[in-house]
Amino acid sequence: MSDEATQAQLFERYLGPFAAGLGLRLTEATGDGVRAELEVASHLHQPHGIVNGGVYCSVVETMASIGAALWYGERGQTVGVANSTSFLRAVRGGTLRIEASPIHRGRTQQLWLVVITDERDRPVARGEVRLANINSADALARG
Repeated sequence: MSDEATQAQLFERYLGPFAAGLGLRLTEATGDGVRAELEVASHLHQPHGIVNGGVYCSVVETMASIGAALWYGERGQTVGVANSTSFLRAVRGGTLRIEASPIHRGRTQQLWLVVITDERDRPVARGEVRLANINSADALARG
């Protein structure tokens, strides 16, 4: 299978339209770590011309969720229950690199660290996401 086909499958299964709309591009994705890149474009800016903090929160949540889901696999599904993201450096443009790695993976929950760096390898944001391992998300958000 080509890299493009693999990338398309990962987008379809794990990213969804929201993360794809941000422009997140996976470069590596396993249950032991996830890497991606994000080209900073003007639609990601807040009014002062820098990346909106919500972008960082969304990217952190997405990356941790992908890694957690890949690790948990066929045992069930994972859902985020806490996201703590810190903004460290303002960014106006360029390519951001994102790396997610597990801190803890247990029977009922996981904790992932996500670090976002700029083109000069300086940290611009970092976050931790706690996820619950559940049998099925089908009943969530129903009446």
